[in-house]
Amino acid sequence: MTRVTPVPKSGDSTPGSPADIQMPIPLDPRRKPTAVRVHIKTGAGVDITWADGHASHYAFAYLREECPCATCNDERGKKEAFSAAAPGSGSFPPLPMFKPKPSAEAATVVGNYAIQISFTDGHATGIYSYDHLRTICPCAECAKSFRTAAP
Repeated sequence: MTRVTPVPKSGDSTPGSPADIQMPIPLDPRRKPTAVRVHIKTGAGVDITWADGHASHYAFAYLREECPCATCNDERGKKEAFSAAAPGSGSFPPLPMFKPKPSAEAATVVGNYAIQISFTDGHATGIYSYDHLRTICPCAECAKSFRTAAP
């Protein structure tokens, strides 16, 4: 059941009237999962079958890199800004410290719109909406359909 919250217009003192209710944007049916399997014990990752029949596979390391939380988004932004400010630094990146490949310790369903994964590196704040997961699907077909800017 979809819950609609009345939102008053600016300057309107009678919230809740039919003109004030903003309807949610309908979810693209291609972004709706029909089956979600999280393979914690085997470490195989996450498999999702979408309403349009497409099947996606996400390795846990890939999901950790694509974490949508505010901290990870900020870190990605800083890396991009640094790369833009120092264009030559990308050709010879510093040697990274060894970090084990992250895996999942647990996964939790968040409502009917997302999953939250706790990783072995201690990170657990990312909530992966199904919309986000379809957008970051690693296949070329989804990259073309969901990550390219509309004309």
